[in-house]
Amino acid sequence: MLRIHAAADGGLARVRLPGGLLRAPQFAALADAAADLGDGHLELTSRGNIQVRGLMDGAEAELGTRLRDVGLLPSATHERVRNIAASALTGRDHEGLLDVRPLVAELDAGLCADPALAGLPGRFLFTLDDGRGDVIALRGDVGLYPAGDGGLALVLGGADSGLRADPRDAVALALDAARAFLRVRTTEWRLTEWPDAADRLAPLLGGHREPPLEIPATPRRTPLGRLPQRDGRVAVSGLVPLGRLEPAQLTALRAAGEIIVTPWRTAVIPDLTDVSDSLLDRWGLVTAPASAWEGLTSCAGRPGCARSRTDVRADAARARAPGGGPPVHWSGCERRCGHPADRHVGVVATPQGYEVRLGDEVRARSHDLTATAAAVATTRRSM
Repeated sequence: MLRIHAAADGGLARVRLPGGLLRAPQFAALADAAADLGDGHLELTSRGNIQVRGLMDGAEAELGTRLRDVGLLPSATHERVRNIAASALTGRDHEGLLDVRPLVAELDAGLCADPALAGLPGRFLFTLDDGRGDVIALRGDVGLYPAGDGGLALVLGGADSGLRADPRDAVALALDAARAFLRVRTTEWRLTEWPDAADRLAPLLGGHREPPLEIPATPRRTPLGRLPQRDGRVAVSGLVPLGRLEPAQLTALRAAGEIIVTPWRTAVIPDLTDVSDSLLDRWGLVTAPASAWEGLTSCAGRPGCARSRTDVRADAARARAPGGGPPVHWSGCERRCGHPADRHVGVVATPQGYEVRLGDEVRARSHDLTATAAAVATTRRSM
């Protein structure tokens, strides 16, 4: 049920979390599995999923059994296609136009119930946005977004298709769009490979098309810190430095009733009544705005990845600097694994040192880490 990828530091398992949701028993099972079978850490991915690294040979059977027992592997055939991102605080805070949590559960169940949809590529992404404009801007393949009249717009490849559905019928429409993609695709992995995805697929789904909405292009990320909920309780949104939860954090976070993993490598812990500074210290999450860690991400780098030219995590940590601005992603090679979907500064290791890039434009090259950090800061200020 669980596909293990070979990495330089052992096996790697990616566990899908529809909507980013982890309940307490599920988090405990993952933490125990990381300690018993892996390298003791958990990694947050750019799609709001979790990775376990450093798995010993033959660990997949034991890991699969542990995760299945807590509901993290509900399907033997559809595990790798359960990529569903949703607004992290939907239904809890004062933002958003509807609670998409029921739609997440309905979409996951419908996806797993259709044998044909197991054929979706593993990169295919569903996005369910409650109107705040966070995950819809990730340019998923099939998305749902409030249309302002109580209905939901079907978003295909990041563009509004013009098709609308009542919330009761919206998941069925999203699944029909995924089936249509399977019927007409040839070698494409994702709908986003077609610049005209909405116009190509919408006619296959039938129905009247409304004038398209403008879809947010830049994600409205979940703020850091203590966030008030509409029921009077509080959610804590904290950044996980470079997306890696350390063993001490895994121990402390077991006390959380629920954890929501976001595509920005942050963790949201909702439904709290007591949020003391000492509790935040134990969790080890960065909750202060404008932290030097904010917007800073990295691929695994060495020693975890044999393709990486250097230990980019260590370099990114040493070169970090406060000041805010757009995201910065450090990559150990040209593959740039895990880079943000939106506009960002890229730092890419090459045989000649690091290149600092803005889009496809190289802004600086250097072997010196201090000079690279200065070039990153200059490029961020120019955006």
